[in-house]
Amino acid sequence: MHVIYLAAIVAEAMSRALMGMRRGMDRFGLALVGAVTALGGGTVRDVLLGHYPLGWISHPNYIFITICAATVAAALAKPLHGLRSLFVTVDALGLVAFAIIGCNVAAEMDVSAPIVVLAGAITGVCGGMLRDLLCNEMPLVLRQDLYASVALAAGTLYLALQHVGVEQNTASAVALIGGFGLRLAAVRYRWRLKSFAAADSGGVH
Repeated sequence: MHVIYLAAIVAEAMSRALMGMRRGMDRFGLALVGAVTALGGGTVRDVLLGHYPLGWISHPNYIFITICAATVAAALAKPLHGLRSLFVTVDALGLVAFAIIGCNVAAEMDVSAPIVVLAGAITGVCGGMLRDLLCNEMPLVLRQDLYASVALAAGTLYLALQHVGVEQNTASAVALIGGFGLRLAAVRYRWRLKSFAAADSGGVH
């Protein structure tokens, strides 16, 4: 799981740095967006749960890794643009891995099961929300995509498997594969939640 986590924060930092380039950001902005995306979800989770020190403070090498990844992405922008499908795949894997890691952190603090699942989802999606806000976009989690739903489903499956006696590593693997498959299927087949256009509000402002 730790290896997957490292791969995920690298991919997140690189892909979001490319997004920052399209917004005309400078090198500092690219590094900031990359680091915030990769580490923001865990930071929000830790602050809400009172889990200190924060992950990137305990492991400052995570900041170095994400900044380096964002810098490399900026230097290799043209060839990396052709690897969009790879970034989507790693992003899906990272989303579920972040969710499971977040569940573990919350479970160690002996909070209730719903809070454990919610902490996992926060870990998975809040980094992307902060990124979208920095890039002046509607956060992906608030749009139609099955994104937060996937994180919630993976966390719920992970806890449910452990509740019925499945060993933790096995539960992690099953939840990771299941959530990863669900996210890729949602991207492939364009599964969406219902969205509401302005006309649907019935004139309410």
